[in-house]
Amino acid sequence: MIQIDMSVTPQSCRVSILVKALPQRSATQGETVCCAGVTPNGEFKRLFPVRFRHLADEATFKRWDWVDFKYRLPTSDRRPESCRVWEDSIIVNGEMPPKDRAPFLNRLVSASFKEAEAAGRSLALIRPRNTRFYYKPKKPDELEQERRIYADAARQDSFFDERLTALEPSPYDFRFKFEDAAGQHDCANGDWEAHAMFFNGLRREGSERATLDWMNSTFNEEYPRRGMLFCLGNMAKRPQTWQLLGVLRVDDTGQLALF
Repeated sequence: MIQIDMSVTPQSCRVSILVKALPQRSATQGETVCCAGVTPNGEFKRLFPVRFRHLADEATFKRWDWVDFKYRLPTSDRRPESCRVWEDSIIVNGEMPPKDRAPFLNRLVSASFKEAEAAGRSLALIRPRNTRFYYKPKKPDELEQERRIYADAARQDSFFDERLTALEPSPYDFRFKFEDAAGQHDCANGDWEAHAMFFNGLRREGSERATLDWMNSTFNEEYPRRGMLFCLGNMAKRPQTWQLLGVLRVDDTGQLALF
């Protein structure tokens, strides 16, 4: 259970969830997930540490859900969008309709993450060009290390928490090559949904080959044809390093960014 400093006055916030990153092991909280969303007036917010698999059923959220929560400013993370969430305050309250997503998000798009960085932001949406999704098999020792990390995180519960089953890492490193106004990039995809997509596809398709072909068709044909956004964010300890946090299927309306 996350300890809350009751002497701190909480702030209230509402966001539509854009990203749930892959779970990480926290030294004090066990398995946690960093999430990102955008408020109704277009402000990016980073939500952490969210122990997603410990949330009550009514608080479990998915992409595009509107989520209300309370938070305080973190003491060790100076990124302006960061919120240290009070886990028990999370309430799911509706969903952003598909027809609203492109008009709402396209006005928040930056030409590059460098442009967002120059404006003092640590989260950004970009519309990538010349994208290529690809994957690389992980080495056996990499997989074993990930399994140990997930197992350690799952065991690190408080007395009051339900014991988690350790997550199984996907056997592939999913990546994108793409361009934005700052140049060419090659990034690992840290989106939990992409890795869940692999395991869901494996259950449905019955083989890794068919699953990877389906993912390749989705990310290299369907999404570029219909329109997609990348959500990127930098690292608290290495702010010059930006990561691909999520891939969103959003129509390109040609709307210019407004800041």
